[in-house]
Amino acid sequence: MTELSVRAMRPTDAANWNAFVENCREATFFHRFEWKEIIERAFGHRTYFFLAEANGKIAGILPLAQIRHFLFGHSLSSLPFCVYGGIAAETEAARELLDHAAQKLASDLNVDYLEYRNLRARHADWPTKDIYVTFRKPIDKNVEQNMKNIPHKQRAMVRRGIKHGLASSLDDTIDRFYTVFSDNMLRHGTPALPKSYFTLLKQIFGRDCEVLSVTLDGEVVSSVLSFYFKNEVLPYYAGDTIKARSLAANDFKYWELMRRACERGCTVFDYGRSKCGTGSFDFKKNWGFEPSPLHYEYQLHRAKQIPEQSPLNPKYQIFIKAWRRLPMPVANFIGPHIVKNLG
Repeated sequence: MTELSVRAMRPTDAANWNAFVENCREATFFHRFEWKEIIERAFGHRTYFFLAEANGKIAGILPLAQIRHFLFGHSLSSLPFCVYGGIAAETEAARELLDHAAQKLASDLNVDYLEYRNLRARHADWPTKDIYVTFRKPIDKNVEQNMKNIPHKQRAMVRRGIKHGLASSLDDTIDRFYTVFSDNMLRHGTPALPKSYFTLLKQIFGRDCEVLSVTLDGEVVSSVLSFYFKNEVLPYYAGDTIKARSLAANDFKYWELMRRACERGCTVFDYGRSKCGTGSFDFKKNWGFEPSPLHYEYQLHRAKQIPEQSPLNPKYQIFIKAWRRLPMPVANFIGPHIVKNLG
């Protein structure tokens, strides 16, 4: 019997890696090997994807990416730009070996900190962030039952959008999505991710990356980019115009996504990560979803405390106010150079 060992993922491991992700209970969409190419090509960050194996069979995986920036610090994370990450393993032995490999790599790279974005707590002695939660709920196999399951107030908002004459359609490109997404980010005072990143997501993930746009008389007012994984749909990036609120376009948009996902055979709606105490948190609660804590754990190396890069941090308020005043072309040119180092 071959002893369990850890090594770096090779290009020839891609199919077996994703097969493991499909079958491992702990693995998420963000453990797929495609994230390696996406993070490297879209942002230029170096990645380290480790696998534990015995007898040529994968027993655990750990995707990592390194971000080095003179302002935002030097980190090794699983996984930047992803809400879930960390080690996905079938055995504790595989988990321990992968954990040791990551900690050694963090030490060798002399990073400020090592970060795991876990769904479950793993290191009780590591500092954690407790500001993030995720929202997940089953989808009924019957479309109309899903409508009935939406709480009364939000169901009324969905019907309001229908009465306004809103329509939804799937887009082959990310053009309409990016127009409303970048506009939405600017209004909130946050730099937008580069358009090339979303193009890569659509190209590389194919049918598992879907863009749904909501229009009124042919004009896009809201849009969402979603991922499909196993039996789940994950609305991940979204944007809307100023008109969207009066039209109830957001509620209509997520209903249309849920309806289409149901017809596609999905049984879980993953509303994704939100910060506690935000409008996004309240919106998802109002849809009848209950929050589950996310366990973002940090092993500090050079850093003295865990990073605080959240827009809720008071020290960023001046920047946010100034960013909102930028012309859209300027914001979309400068923004990607900033946000690629935040992860």
